[in-house]
Amino acid sequence: MTDSQQQPEQAEDTPKLRTIKSFVMRAGRMTEGQQRGLDQGWPKFGLKLEDGLQDFDAVFGRSAPRTFEIGFGMGHSTLEMAAAAPDQDFIGVEVHRPGVGALLNGVMTQNLSNVRIYSCDALEVLRHCVADASLDRVLLFFPDPWHKSRHHKRRIVQPAFAELIRQKLKVGGVLHMATDWEPYAEYMLEVMNVAPGYKNQAEDGQYVPRPAERPVTKFERRGERLGHGVWDLKFTRID
Repeated sequence: MTDSQQQPEQAEDTPKLRTIKSFVMRAGRMTEGQQRGLDQGWPKFGLKLEDGLQDFDAVFGRSAPRTFEIGFGMGHSTLEMAAAAPDQDFIGVEVHRPGVGALLNGVMTQNLSNVRIYSCDALEVLRHCVADASLDRVLLFFPDPWHKSRHHKRRIVQPAFAELIRQKLKVGGVLHMATDWEPYAEYMLEVMNVAPGYKNQAEDGQYVPRPAERPVTKFERRGERLGHGVWDLKFTRID
């Protein structure tokens, strides 16, 4: 899960600035498997923001369709997608350390080689580590909707976000978002429908049916049993 975090308080005579980020810091206990993932998996599959612009063909040792996932949570969906598509490469970003450890542990357990992980702000990774027009897909699944109106400015989906993603996608590349909060889905649609350089894949200009390649999470299944909906949006870079 993803979204923004407010900067620390500054001196009263200094203008206060708020930077939209892709996450909210959360604490969490580390299981034995998660710690194993961090200890043994990070040296093999971890990437660092400070290393700057990456040649991902060199990182993965091949040229393949490339997916960038913002906020993979505990990594279940990432692991399922990567295992189902060994001919594709996946770059996941998550700040929640137990989630990073869980995904790393899963990658090792399933002996996957097509996943790399950052543990930092995904937007900073996009700005500094990903070349323009180099991604085939960007995924944003179930970001924090920041329900209250006064918090809407903290939402990750903003015009500047849409432009950053457009820069990093190849022409023909896809931004795929999903949310279980209908007002946020409507807000995403509003932002993306006016974002330059995109085309909505939905025939009616609204939402697409759940794509088969997006795994259904336990949280989503529970929501379906309770009658909750999930809204998927897919926008293609056309310019």
